[in-house]
This record gives sequence, structure tokens and C-alpha cells, in this order.
Amino acid sequence: MSYFIAAISNGGGAPEQAYRKMQTAGACPEKPFAEMFKFEVPSLTVGTLDTLMTLSDDLVKTDQVVESIVRKIIATSAELFEGKRIDHSVGGVPPARYIQQFAWDSAKYPNRRPLKELVGLIAGGAAGIEEELKQLTASFADKQIALQEAHRRGAGNLMQADLNDVLTEDIMRSVNVVDSEYLKTVFIAVGKSTKENFESTIESIGNELVGYGGPDWSRDGSKLGKPISFGSSVDRHKVRGSPVVPGSTQMVHKDDDSILYAVTILKGQYESGYYEGDQFQAGTKIDFETEFAQACREKRYVVRDFKWDSTQASKSAMAREQLQVEVDGMKSALMRWCKTHYGDAFVAWMHIKVIRVFVESVLRYGLPVDFTAVLYKIHPGKDGDLMNALDKALGNATEEDLGDDDGEEYHDFVLLKFDP
Repeated sequence: MSYFIAAISNGGGAPEQAYRKMQTAGACPEKPFAEMFKFEVPSLTVGTLDTLMTLSDDLVKTDQVVESIVRKIIATSAELFEGKRIDHSVGGVPPARYIQQFAWDSAKYPNRRPLKELVGLIAGGAAGIEEELKQLTASFADKQIALQEAHRRGAGNLMQADLNDVLTEDIMRSVNVVDSEYLKTVFIAVGKSTKENFESTIESIGNELVGYGGPDWSRDGSKLGKPISFGSSVDRHKVRGSPVVPGSTQMVHKDDDSILYAVTILKGQYESGYYEGDQFQAGTKIDFETEFAQACREKRYVVRDFKWDSTQASKSAMAREQLQVEVDGMKSALMRWCKTHYGDAFVAWMHIKVIRVFVESVLRYGLPVDFTAVLYKIHPGKDGDLMNALDKALGNATEEDLGDDDGEEYHDFVLLKFDP
């Protein structure tokens, strides 16, 4: 659906003469390139010619901005309706009928206000629509991402899924879980292809982390088992090993891609204090969990941050359902918003077009204001034919003039292209 809005000077004659001239130019049986409609331009406040010239440049940009807002609403609607037919309307009628029967809305846009102020009013309203659209679409997108993440946690493999959603009470009943001051059972997810390697090497992972050294009883066994202070004379790290408790590995669950194991490890180690002369150096607690998880990651095993909660599965399901309700509600609200505000943005766009026609006509034909404007609804594929016909019938320009003027298309009359 393409339109041309054209305006020519009445030349002191009756508007009906100009109207018939434009009809004969390209919307008659001899030149059936378009259907023509009257295009009523209200009496607007002219101001000074300098103001109009400045405003003419600003109007081109404003026209593009408001058009982009209309296009964004259309694109958002198409995405929300997922390819279904959308019947947009403007003031309760189809856009084509609104354009062809256009009438200036004086209540919304008082035509006696200064033109610059009037353009600012229209542009400001359109900008408000755009900002509201940005906020609504951003909020909707964030909620969609949250829902997708919730589904991913519930439906992913054992390396990603929320384990409380996957592991049942029956499964956990057979798993020996330890969580004491020094021992803890951790859950490790591995790919199925690494099963044999994992089971054969798990007890050696992180074999540099834990110091298992102690007193050398081979020198003097007389005090073996008796209370004795060795202090700094004992090298705790002379012998090192993995924090994994031998024989503690349990297979918990598996799916098509991965396997989940439970492995008990030494949480940490206390390095005892000692005296340096008369000064006592306090002991410290060394944590192994973080370093063990890093050692697993280096072998592409994933230590899951997980604590069994029998009620969590139902909580997660309820949270996903609530998110789905919120997403559906926001989608419906945004669909209604697009339907409503499409009309508002389109009305703003059409009024900017009218002001452009008025300003360009005054600048071209001078004062007093005396021109006639029409709307051509172009028949499919007849854009070029109509353009040539109008140039020949309405203009006084030569063939050379009809070319590009500094890269811009020139016509010897006012012409705006309109592709809603």
C-alpha cells in the first residue's frame, strides 16, 4: 500500500480546477495509475519564512522518527502474534480508510498553535510512546529469559539441571550423605564418555591438596600413641594426597548424557600452632572444597552446588508455573498495548505528513496560502508511471531538472511519498 501526497498552487484560481488537473494527471481512465482522494490541509499558523525553512529540515527528521516508532510497534506485534494476521486499526478503522478519509484532529492538535510548538507536541507524544514500548518490551524480555532459565534448570542434563528437580526421595534414600566438621559429601556430574576414567582416577584428584605427613615414629617408637607435642618439628606436608575418602564414591543417577556421583571428601585441615621461641603462632584451618572443585573442573567434571531438599522440587515447579503465568499476562498486555498505541503513533505520523505538506507548499508557492493537496493511492507496480505522469502534467521543469538535485529527487511541485 503506497501513497503519494501531492500539492500544487491554485494560481489564484478555484481549488476545483487544481483538483481536476491533478486527477487528469494520473488518476483518470487515460492514465489509470492511481486512485485519488481529497487531502484536507487545515489553516495552520505560518509564522516567518525563516522559521518555516528551519522547520522544514526538522520535519524530515521528525517524520522519520515517528515512522520508525510505527514500524517498531508493527514489528513487536508481529513477533507477539507469531505470524498470525494482525488487523491494526486507527481510531477504529483500517489504516487505509483513515488515510483516505483523513481529517485534522483539532482537539488533540490545536491548529492555531505556532507550528514549531505543534510539531514539538506531536513529536513529544510519539517519543513517549516509544519510551513506553522500550520499557514494556525490556520487562517482557527479562521475564522470558527468567522463564527460559527456569526451564533450563529443570530440563537440562545432570551438569545443568536443578538436582532437586531431578533426584527423588527414593534415589536419595540410597545415598550416604555426610556433612560433619571435617567430612562432606559432594555431588559431581560427569559426561557418560568419561565414566571409566572418572571411576578409576577420582581418588587421586587433587592429590597435592592434603598434607598427610606426621611424626617419624621409626626413629623412636617408645612414645607411640602417647600425648606429645611435636610442634614445628613435624612436616605435615611431607606426604600429600587427595581429599577424597577412599571407597566413598557412589553412583547416584544418570541420564542420556551424564552421570551423577556422590563423593565424600575431607572438608579441610587444621594446621596446628607452634612456638617460635617464646612466641606462639596460632593454628589455621585450610579449606579444600574450592580447590577440589577447581581440580575437577580442569578434568571437565562439574561439582554441583547442591543440598537435598525434598520440598524444593515442588517449589521449583510452582515457581515455573508462576513465571509462565506472568509471561502470558505480560504478553497479552503488550499485545493490547500495541493495538492501542499503533493508532496513536499512526495519527501522529499522519499529522506530521500534513504539516510537511503545508510547510513545503508555503515555501514553494509563497503567501498568501493558496494551494490544493491530494492523496494518490498508487495501483500496484505503477509508482514509476505515476511519477512520470505527474512530472509531465504538473511541473514546468525540463528533463534536466527532473534528474537528481545534489543527490535528491527533484519535482516541480510538492510531493511526499508515503508507505504505511
